[in-house]
Amino acid sequence: MNVGIVGLGYVGLPLAMEFADAGVNVIGIDVDVQKVASLAAGRSHIEDVSAERLADALERCTFSTNVAELARADAILICVPTPLNANREPELGPMLSAARAIAGVLREGQMVVLESTTFPGTTRDYMVPLLEESGLRAGTDFALAFSPERVDPGHTDFTIRTTPKIVGGLTPRCTERVAQVYSRICERVVPVGTPEAAELAKLLENIFRSVNIALVNEMSMLCDRMGIDIWEVIDAASTKPFGFMRFEPGPGMGGHCLPVDPFYLTWRAREYDFATEFIELAGKVNQEMPYFCVERIERVLNDAYKPVRGSKILLLGVSYKPGVGDLRGSPALSIVELLRERGADVRYHDPYVAELPAFGLRSTELDEALQDADVAAIVTAHPGVDHARVMLALPGSVDFRGVTRHLAQTPART
Repeated sequence: MNVGIVGLGYVGLPLAMEFADAGVNVIGIDVDVQKVASLAAGRSHIEDVSAERLADALERCTFSTNVAELARADAILICVPTPLNANREPELGPMLSAARAIAGVLREGQMVVLESTTFPGTTRDYMVPLLEESGLRAGTDFALAFSPERVDPGHTDFTIRTTPKIVGGLTPRCTERVAQVYSRICERVVPVGTPEAAELAKLLENIFRSVNIALVNEMSMLCDRMGIDIWEVIDAASTKPFGFMRFEPGPGMGGHCLPVDPFYLTWRAREYDFATEFIELAGKVNQEMPYFCVERIERVLNDAYKPVRGSKILLLGVSYKPGVGDLRGSPALSIVELLRERGADVRYHDPYVAELPAFGLRSTELDEALQDADVAAIVTAHPGVDHARVMLALPGSVDFRGVTRHLAQTPART
């Protein structure tokens, strides 16, 4: 069997490795010439795909920029980015370009699957007409389905193989055929009745997290105002064995999915004259968290009779989640920008991110960074970093992740 994968990023490349490991021949397509050349040479650009694993898979993988290679694929999986534009509206350009390119080589009997996160109706309203420019009919001459990616970079507990795979085909036969493909690499495939149900399921997953993160972030701001320890509150509430799910506050939301996906649904809902106020409010709260973090840093400096301008501020962790170097949507980038706008001398320590070219910054060794810093802020709590040592060396520093709360004897009012 041959599987074609269009888009070799955080979703496409791990997927290619899973199919190769299962003995399936993979045709990987990407528009980035340098990325394709690096992969063909055995160099991975994804943390979750080691060079060793890539090397082992090379004999079953062909990497190319030539879409014509997909003509020999039995199934074609589209894993291209679906970002938002400056107006927070869906940017479907890469996906539509991929569909048009596939239409030029599509042959009867093939399967096409969209994995890129998008709004309900995309597969039916956008993919069908574009792919049918091939002269073939969707659901009859070729199978078409939506199967949302569920990749969580750095997460080893749940992998592509162990995470249930949702599949919603244009017809029951489409669902059945595509499910058979994914059953080669996934322990459980979950069929749903339509592509729209699969599209909305993915958005609901991430909206659920976004809303609950916003709720606990708002609670943390209220607790800060009231002088109550938010972590003690969460620990106490978490003892309830039913009706409560633990979420923890932080400096904002990061990653590719959570800051983006909810707005795909809010945009689509407007076409039905429906305002998703709850979802948009959650987005607003989460987007404001970096400002709250900067305000807390300012208060610490103020208590020490120091202005923000000229103060040396050390950020611990700049990636969007612990244990990875992924900077996509990281709230730390907003915090750096806001502090610099106020004249701060910002430096950072992150064992997973060597540099921030956009800011002209490089990660500083912890010993060196602590020597003359005025205040530190734990933004991302990477494993292996001695955060307790930092808080003891720089009293009054702020911990936005709660990893050093055991050091405090009384609730902080910074």
